Amino acid sequence: MEEKYKVGKLIYDGSIYDGMNPELADLPFYSRWLAKKKNGNILELCCGTGRLTIPLAKEGYNIIGVDISSSMLKQAQCKAEELNVPVQFIKSDIRTLDLPEVYGIIFIPFNSIHHLYTNQDFFKVLINVKKHLKEDGFFIFDCFNPDIRYIVNSEKEENIIAEYRTEDGREVVIEQTMIYENKTQINRIKWHYFINGEFDSIQNLDMRMYFPQELDEYLSIYGFEIIHKFGGFEEELFENKSEKQIFVCKKRMSDSKD
Repeated sequence: MEEKYKVGKLIYDGSIYDGMNPELADLPFYSRWLAKKKNGNILELCCGTGRLTIPLAKEGYNIIGVDISSSMLKQAQCKAEELNVPVQFIKSDIRTLDLPEVYGIIFIPFNSIHHLYTNQDFFKVLINVKKHLKEDGFFIFDCFNPDIRYIVNSEKEENIIAEYRTEDGREVVIEQTMIYENKTQINRIKWHYFINGEFDSIQNLDMRMYFPQELDEYLSIYGFEIIHKFGGFEEELFENKSEKQIFVCKKRMSDSKD
């Protein structure tokens, strides 16, 4: 990504990441939608450590996982091998990904678009998704619905956001501070890591906020029709107070950018 935007290396430590993110609340949602293209190829962008990739592959989906982090992919491959689940993982920047196939479903889960820091980053991904998506395929992704009140309140103090033990035996405590930049729409988050009772480091977790109307417009401009926009993984109607924006899109066949 752009050099001035950062995600710390420790955040992409596979074991620490998995210890912090054990939940699978989004798995049933993605499984339901993948079932609509059960016999087709599935492409997951920003797959991380295979949190969704591996259980979806266990369900029988022909899924490929893509991520830019070697550490995350190494963790994903180890987990897949331990469970004897055949999954192909590819290391690539999703802005420049170039694969020989097209896919029935392409999805970007777990708020990953927030690491596309500029409009041009996001536009490159939309163009790339469209290139790799079958004519009748689905493009699905989820992200936060920005809550400025939450961001402002969170700027006021340092909060403990996680305490856990990793599989490799590390006791981890993470304290968070953040400052939001209005000009760039970047939430400058800092995670203060304490490992085994001692301060380890401060790691950056910059996240670009995407607001509802701008996402709707970007998708339309770049050739996607929004089939559904949900406010939660139970497919709740998207409303003002929804915590999430969850999109199910198809390619629009005319008047689109390429």
